[in-house]
Amino acid sequence: MADTSNLKVRGERLWESLAEMAKIGATEKGGCCRLALTDLDKQGRDLFVGWCRDAGCTIKVDKMGNIFARRPGRNNDLAPVITGSHLDTQPTGGRFDGVFGVLAGLEVVRSLNDLGYETERPIEVAVWTNEEGSRFPPAMVASGVFSGEFSLEYGLSRADPDGKTMGEELARIGYAGAEDVGGRDVHAYFEAHIEQGPILEDEEKTIGIVTDAQGQRWYELTLTGVESHAGPTPMASRKDALLGAARIIQLVNQVGLDNAPVACATVGMINSYPNSRNVIPGRVFLTIDFRHPDDAVLARMDATMRAGVKAICDDIGLGCEIEQIFYYAPIHFDESCIQSVREATRDCGFSSREMVSGAGHDACYVAAVAPTSMIFIPCIDGISHNEVEDVKPEWITAGADVLLRAILDKAEHVA
Repeated sequence: MADTSNLKVRGERLWESLAEMAKIGATEKGGCCRLALTDLDKQGRDLFVGWCRDAGCTIKVDKMGNIFARRPGRNNDLAPVITGSHLDTQPTGGRFDGVFGVLAGLEVVRSLNDLGYETERPIEVAVWTNEEGSRFPPAMVASGVFSGEFSLEYGLSRADPDGKTMGEELARIGYAGAEDVGGRDVHAYFEAHIEQGPILEDEEKTIGIVTDAQGQRWYELTLTGVESHAGPTPMASRKDALLGAARIIQLVNQVGLDNAPVACATVGMINSYPNSRNVIPGRVFLTIDFRHPDDAVLARMDATMRAGVKAICDDIGLGCEIEQIFYYAPIHFDESCIQSVREATRDCGFSSREMVSGAGHDACYVAAVAPTSMIFIPCIDGISHNEVEDVKPEWITAGADVLLRAILDKAEHVA
C-alpha cells in the first residue's frame, strides 16, 4: 500500500459542503426531501457539478443521468478508480444518506489538489440516479443499468405515481446524458456511507469495513375482494381486502422473526380502496421487503410468504396478484478492495469492525462489473431514512480519511 500517512482530508470543508447541500430540499425537522429527478434534485446535481468543475474535474453524464466527475491521473489510458453514491433522498430523508459518499469523494479530490498529489490512475466521483427508488421503483435502477442487471429501456421507462418516466424527467431537468451506460473498465469502486443502523455506535467503533451485503426481494401485492356497505353486509359474508392485508402484514412480520436474528421483513406501503369509512375495502395494494445475507434463507422466506398469502386469500375469498419487482442475491465484496479498506483504517488508527450491510446500495450492482467494497461510519442512534438522521463531524472526517487512503492504494496500481 502506498505511504499516505501525511495525507488527510479537510474535515471542516467536507462538513460545510454537506451543510450547503442540505439546504436544497431542507425540511422543517432538519432533514431533506430531494426526490430523484425533481427540480430540487437538479439543484443538488448542479451544485455538485459546479464544485467538481471548480476542482478541475471534467464531467460526463450517461443516458441514465449518472454523473462522473473525473480527476486526471498520470496515465489516463488506465481504468479509473471510482467512488460515489447518490444525492436523491426519501420524502422524509436525512442530510447524510448517500450525499456523504458523494461529497466525501469530492473532498478526496479537493484534498489531493491541495496537496499537489498526482495519482497514476484517474479518479472519478459518481452520482448514481434514483438510488432510493422512492419516486421511481425499483431502487438503484441506474446503477443496475450500469452493471447490466437492467436494460436501458427498462430504466428509462420507470414511472412515478403520476406516470412520468425517468427518461422524460431526465430530459426535463437537463440530465439526459449522451454517454453509454456502463460497458467500460473500472479498476476499483469504493462507496462511503452512513451505517443506517446502530451497531457501530453501540460498539463504539468508528469505521465499518463492509464485507457483504444482504440479498433483497421486493414485492407488490394487489388483493381484490368485494366493496360493500359497512352496515347491511353481515360479517360472515364479507370479502374484505383490508382484513386480508392485515393478516398478510402479520404473516410478513412472523417470517422475519422466524429467520432471526439477521432476517428483515417489512410491509412499508399500503393503499386501501375506495378508502371510505362506511365501505368494506374491495381492493388493497401493499409492498413487501425481504432481506437476508443467505440466498437459500431468502428463497425460503419467499416460499413461506407465498404459501401464507394463498391460505389467507383462500380463507377470506380474495383474489391476489403477487409480483416480485426487485431482486438481487447476497453480495460478497472484492477481497482486495476490502483489504485496502482494512489497511487504510489501521493506518489511520481508527477502531473498526467487519460487517454486513443490511441496506441496498449502488455498490451492490457495481460489484458485478468492478472490484468493489464499502466504508461505513456510525449514525446517531442508528437512525436513517428519517429527518432526524445525524452524525458527528469527526465520524465524517474519519470516513473520508479512510476513503482517501483506500482510493490511493488502488489508484497507484498500474498492473
